[in-house]
Amino acid sequence: MAGGTTRLRADARHNRDRVVAAAREAFAEQGLSASMSGIARRAGVGVATLYRRFPTRQALVTEVFTDQLHHCTSVVHEALDDPDPWHGFCRVVTVLCEMQARDRGFSAAFLSAFPDAVPVDERRARAVEAFTALVARAKESGRLRPDFALDDFTLVLMANNGLVTDSVEAAVAASRRLVAFFLQAFQADGPLPPPTPLGLLDVLG
Repeated sequence: MAGGTTRLRADARHNRDRVVAAAREAFAEQGLSASMSGIARRAGVGVATLYRRFPTRQALVTEVFTDQLHHCTSVVHEALDDPDPWHGFCRVVTVLCEMQARDRGFSAAFLSAFPDAVPVDERRARAVEAFTALVARAKESGRLRPDFALDDFTLVLMANNGLVTDSVEAAVAASRRLVAFFLQAFQADGPLPPPTPLGLLDVLG
């Protein structure tokens, strides 16, 4: 009997891991609009099994992105500890935009309001608070333009989110160049990475 119970628990854990892995892939490719039924098919489980493990989309999104949200918060706090606030600011913008380019669901998960996901809200609040302090330090150093606003970072994320390419590698390369342009606008100098070969048809997706 004990052996049977252990097997059932192992099977349940295996199904849960498959659902999380499938959801991670689906959200990365399609964003948070990926259907729950499609995720279940990708995981090779029934929809009922998926909902037993994750009763709501919010619960599944929180599980999938917890590690990334933790990494995002860590990046901002590490940048705040950087003795060069401009370098820390540039690192935050570059790293977060690359995370966004690699995973279409990341920024949506980070910015979405999930009433039941208290840890997500707390991490996001801490990250925003640390980034606000970082911006203030970068301005005080004279490297970041004094009229920079947090809304400008939202603008960067909006533009970065619009990158549609044939591969993750191309999206990351395009993101790096786009971010470099923005960082030059925020400061007057700095070299750009090499251009990414994109045609006008790429705009149409």
